[in-house]
Amino acid sequence: MHTTNYQNTFIEVAEDCPAASGELPPEKAEKSVSLLQLDMIQAAPYQLTSDDVIFGVYASRKGLPESELKEERARFFSKGQPCLRSSPLAKRYGWGFHSDAEGRVAAYPLGSSEYKELAADESLKHVKAMRSKRA
Repeated sequence: MHTTNYQNTFIEVAEDCPAASGELPPEKAEKSVSLLQLDMIQAAPYQLTSDDVIFGVYASRKGLPESELKEERARFFSKGQPCLRSSPLAKRYGWGFHSDAEGRVAAYPLGSSEYKELAADESLKHVKAMRSKRA
């Protein structure tokens, strides 16, 4: 079974992120993946893993019934899935993700004191979000 979870890791915004600070993704008729991710993480900081968020957004957008979630989650993670490093939140909108020792995640906007503290924390593994454009 594949996973998107990180432990004791801070995912920093992409090098080519155009945002100078954390921005909210624009509202649309149907909520975007990035807005759904941010809503889930902010509603329950350090309570959900990256896998929970990635699959939760997928299940929500597909309208999966509760009775099928366990089986569908196993099928979903039977192959690799993009992690939060590929999220538009970190690539475009200026949000970093911190995963604790159990892999539970919280989001912090670029420019906030929390973001700065996590970015400077040498006890964490640091990875950048994926770039939007080739170097």
